Amino acid sequence: MRIVEDLRPQALTAEAFAAFGDVVEARANFELINNGTTRQFADLAKIDVDADGGRPHVSIYRTTPYELPLTIRMLERHPHSSQLFMPLSGEPFLVVVAPAGADPDVSSARAFVTDGRQGVNYRRGTWHHPMIALGDPSEFLVIDRAGRGKNCDEFIFRDEEIVLRRPA
Repeated sequence: MRIVEDLRPQALTAEAFAAFGDVVEARANFELINNGTTRQFADLAKIDVDADGGRPHVSIYRTTPYELPLTIRMLERHPHSSQLFMPLSGEPFLVVVAPAGADPDVSSARAFVTDGRQGVNYRRGTWHHPMIALGDPSEFLVIDRAGRGKNCDEFIFRDEEIVLRRPA
């Protein structure tokens, strides 16, 4: 194995993550609803699950933290849908992504650290590592696709790997 990328996560921002999907967070733009008692931060992510008769599938994932540094030897993608992760525990987590394509381009991999209130919505086909909790076990609300056909491809690195370091 040879290390192709040595990643240090950067802060998650909508601009930095745009090539991979949406950052889901309560931003400055909101509308007051319910007689002024509620701020609605609307249309935060493009949920893309209807390919081949798919439907939204809502789950809660409970994730155990990995030890860092973490040697990443696989990424996965969902060819028929987006996949949204919204933290419920308020704990920061790490996101590792690579651009959509037939195989992941390890040299284009990026890593992000959330602030614990931000979620991510991976665009259809975006390569990503499974959730990486930091510190404590974390729970996530997950919206992805239920329906016919296989919707998860895994790519196992044979000759290269990514080493994910602790955020600075």
